[in-house]
Amino acid sequence: MKPHHDKPQPRGELTLQLVTMASNANNNGDIYAGWLVNQMDLAGATAAGRIARGRTATVAIEGMEFLSPVRIGAEVAFYTHLEDIGSSSMKIRVEVWTRDQTEHHARKVTEALFVNVAIDEHGRIRQVPQPAQKL
Repeated sequence: MKPHHDKPQPRGELTLQLVTMASNANNNGDIYAGWLVNQMDLAGATAAGRIARGRTATVAIEGMEFLSPVRIGAEVAFYTHLEDIGSSSMKIRVEVWTRDQTEHHARKVTEALFVNVAIDEHGRIRQVPQPAQKL
């Protein structure tokens, strides 16, 4: 048996955590993918806002694949990690980990790269303050 520290672990900072509800699921008890993507966007936008020190907008989502379903009542944790930063854009990796009510160990459900740009009060692209603060 492998030691506990050999198990895959989330990368990044815990940015959002919640429990899934029946209103977010289909008749089989599986959480809708669209609901999960919405929460991922919220986590990515939260991280981007901290880095940009203000308003941001999501402009792209890259590379998403769902590894397993999420059930009603599962604890879902969203981890964010800054992968790249430009003059006005940020690439933030969002990983989703879940733990069902009957499970002791978390499992990775999906991940994606969210691209956000810093915007000003008029909705125009602006520079990210330098040096950017870490997540």
